[in-house]
Amino acid sequence: MDIRIDDLSSPEIIRLLREHLQNVALHFPPESVHALDLEALRNPDITFWSVWQNSELMGCGAIKELDSRHGEIKSMRTVSSHRRKGVAARLMHHILEEAKRRSYERLSLETGSMDAFAPARSLYASFGFKPCGRFANYVDDPYSVFMTREMRGEPRT
Repeated sequence: MDIRIDDLSSPEIIRLLREHLQNVALHFPPESVHALDLEALRNPDITFWSVWQNSELMGCGAIKELDSRHGEIKSMRTVSSHRRKGVAARLMHHILEEAKRRSYERLSLETGSMDAFAPARSLYASFGFKPCGRFANYVDDPYSVFMTREMRGEPRT
């Protein structure tokens, strides 16, 4: 698997992110959708990666810098035909390494509270993320689960 910084211009990425937004819209009322669209993901405080195997897109994910010590995972998505192949785990390793490199003290995320998001919550928990209160500009929402992982004390790479 090749993980690379992506400029969000390829048809494959555009298609995957549209699918992501459509999927989230099925599970959340509009006021509870926190997934970012293409323009928002192009913000300079966001680093976006895509995962490829040869010329086939396998997934994507991003870090949004909330401040110099705190990052947020955004837009984690695996192409449906590549689920259960370790794509998300490989990308999580990459994102955690980047967070260490940036000397973040904390990495957080927001995901869904519904059963459809149980695999995502399980993945995050397996990487040491624990439930937490809301952070950044989020509000309490029954559709959201907030998770965080302390990065302090981990060696920089």
